[in-house]
Amino acid sequence: MQDRKRLRTIYIIGILLLIVMFALSILTGNRDVSSSDLFRALLRGSVIPEEKEARLASVILWQVRMPRAAACLLSGLGLSISGLLLQVSLNNSLLAPGIIGINSGAGFFVLIAGILFPGAAYIRSAFSFFGAFLAAMIVVFLASKAGLSKTTLILAGVAVSYLFTAGSDAIITFRPDSVADKVGFSLGGFSSVSSASLRFSLPLFAAGLILTAVLAPGVDLFLLGDESAEGLGLPVRMWRFLCILSATLLAGASVSLCGLLGFVGLIIPNLVRLASGNHFRTNIVLCLLYGPAFLMLCDLIARQMFYPYELPAGLILSVIGVPFFLSVLLRRKKKLSL
Repeated sequence: MQDRKRLRTIYIIGILLLIVMFALSILTGNRDVSSSDLFRALLRGSVIPEEKEARLASVILWQVRMPRAAACLLSGLGLSISGLLLQVSLNNSLLAPGIIGINSGAGFFVLIAGILFPGAAYIRSAFSFFGAFLAAMIVVFLASKAGLSKTTLILAGVAVSYLFTAGSDAIITFRPDSVADKVGFSLGGFSSVSSASLRFSLPLFAAGLILTAVLAPGVDLFLLGDESAEGLGLPVRMWRFLCILSATLLAGASVSLCGLLGFVGLIIPNLVRLASGNHFRTNIVLCLLYGPAFLMLCDLIARQMFYPYELPAGLILSVIGVPFFLSVLLRRKKKLSL
């Protein structure tokens, strides 16, 4: 009873935090537009009025801040659920799409799409998923050849990540026109999000979320170990492959919006499991709430810290994420030594 009450409190805090962060995201920015004008523009909808001030507020809200807030929301839930899927299905709390090369693979193919098909947002999203999936398959293949241990997964992921990152850096150096904001893409950020990229990434997010929901009952069985899960009728190999597929769908869609944003998929799943335990379906819902809220908070800090200049949100995440990664690593080592 007490656990249920605590979980309900965590849900309520997450919902309120998400609402507050979303409101601040659309009401805060680098242009001096009053909150009252923005609120009236919100009530009017996407219809652009004739008055100059009201028109400016409407354009800023619906063409700049609302797509940015929506991109934060989708990328936050996509990266956090992707990290949760990887950590549970591969039984390693240190895994995240950015750490094992999935983000880098997606980013590399986004840049290729920018060269081959400039301005085609739907192809950019498709290439992003293909790159993420290719990177994940390479990592799993390399790790399986070396024994598929937790250490080899991370090492293989780091190697693949460096490989694709080097490719991305080369493309940005020789073809800077392949991406609008080179620094923002490399670190991850939302300054160049467009409505078109949002629209064409939605099918990937929807497919990833639907597949995750279908897989959820079986994913809980991974906690029992592969042999026990097989004994209960779960096709472990297929389920693990589908979990990686779902993770790459979500991570690829996120990268197509926000660039090579790291650490969300590491931080949020670990904190969620720490707060609520190992019930996968509960943790999905919490990732849906806390992932976007956390990413919106980082984006707000990046926008306001050196106002009117803007930092990439990925820079803030790196400052938070690196110490968090080290703390998880040290905590695991301490547990193993007990």
